[in-house]
Amino acid sequence: MRDTLAAELSQVVADPARVLTAPAVLDRLSHDFYWYSPILRPRLVDKTGEVAGQTGSVDEVLAVMRVAGKHEIPITTRGAGTGNYGQCVPLEGGIVLDLSLMDKLEEITPDGVAICEPGMRLGVLETEARKRGWELRMYPSTLVKATVGGFLAGGSGGIGSVTHGGLRDFDTVRGIEVVTMENEPRVVMHQGDAVHEILHAWGTNGILTRIWFALAPAVEWTQFTAAFDTYDQAFTFAESIAVDPSWCKRLVTVFEWPIPSFFTPVKQVVREGKAIVLLMIATSQLEQLRVALASAGGQETFCGAYDGPRTQPLLSDYTWNHTTLWAMKADPAYTYLQCGFSATECRRQFRLLRERYGTEILFHIEFMKNGMSEVVPGAIPVVRFTTEERLNDMIAYCRSIGVFVANPHVNYLEDGGRFRADNIQLRAKQRYDPRGLLNPGKMISFQKEPVTR
Repeated sequence: MRDTLAAELSQVVADPARVLTAPAVLDRLSHDFYWYSPILRPRLVDKTGEVAGQTGSVDEVLAVMRVAGKHEIPITTRGAGTGNYGQCVPLEGGIVLDLSLMDKLEEITPDGVAICEPGMRLGVLETEARKRGWELRMYPSTLVKATVGGFLAGGSGGIGSVTHGGLRDFDTVRGIEVVTMENEPRVVMHQGDAVHEILHAWGTNGILTRIWFALAPAVEWTQFTAAFDTYDQAFTFAESIAVDPSWCKRLVTVFEWPIPSFFTPVKQVVREGKAIVLLMIATSQLEQLRVALASAGGQETFCGAYDGPRTQPLLSDYTWNHTTLWAMKADPAYTYLQCGFSATECRRQFRLLRERYGTEILFHIEFMKNGMSEVVPGAIPVVRFTTEERLNDMIAYCRSIGVFVANPHVNYLEDGGRFRADNIQLRAKQRYDPRGLLNPGKMISFQKEPVTR
């Protein structure tokens, strides 16, 4: 079947060399960073597609979809593969659709909207936007590698979210064109609220092929780190910056010790035994920040300009879920959770978690604005893994004390934390993929249409 499928796909893409069947290539294109989870690692390691196709245009995507639909073959879409939930791992084989070659920036409009293809790298878009007086509103710590389409399909926020919220907020995603898996695939435009049918659905209900992505006016940023004797002091200082709208900030991150000890390439910013706050602050506010830091009892440990994605050191490489990667390099027993703490009850929640779990959980806070313009302490705590039961107990206890958890140790949308309560993603799948051929097994509330004879 693989050879027959590859031969048929070779007839519908311009270059047959973009139809791939080599086992090593298929293995690479069938996986992402699912191995961050000790639960997903054994479940997904052997899952691969039968053939991979690299499309270069919307017409080629449509043609591949027709082939898959004719033979009832699953399609799993991927970008750069920087996700952590196994979003792009094909559970039922079939075709892996690689959109990384569809990477054109069509234009940046005068009002700051980037119109681009899904394979455009976020780092490239940030660089191009800054040349024209704009910048990304938010981006993941995988800025250099991640694609715009992958971010919209599998991400939720990142650096910049403390000011601009997440991908679902404040009209950041202005529009998307999506190829459907109907009997006759078609391109459907989504604008305004309709984009939420498709955002963060892991390619289960449509294939992103064109994106309208709102930018922000570019700011001259400074990277800044400060050390504090205690986590509580560090958190209080960071919170004061994060929630005060007079500060122009792109990143406000807090790490309790020993997390900073994991960041060996930037050990110059770390102080033994101390909590660290990492900021991106407007350069124009740098001296004001130093005054506030002195008043809070912190110590400046680094200050350097941000000159785009190639800045060295790029301190955002140690924030968001890159923090987990550095922890795992230090000790493979570490994994992570994705949490949201209460803006008003977080200190009580910190205390309860520390009392119950000790240093099994290490606090790593990423402040972010929600859709109601409230700045809240999001978190990607580093967790020492022992057993699946213990990890599930931690998740259940977090939820019992009011801590939101997007469970990164499951491979389906409904418990991944971004599934819409109004089920519009599910309804879109029922409409656009009634046979359940797009990334099957990842939206478990979906039921295929009954076969009529």
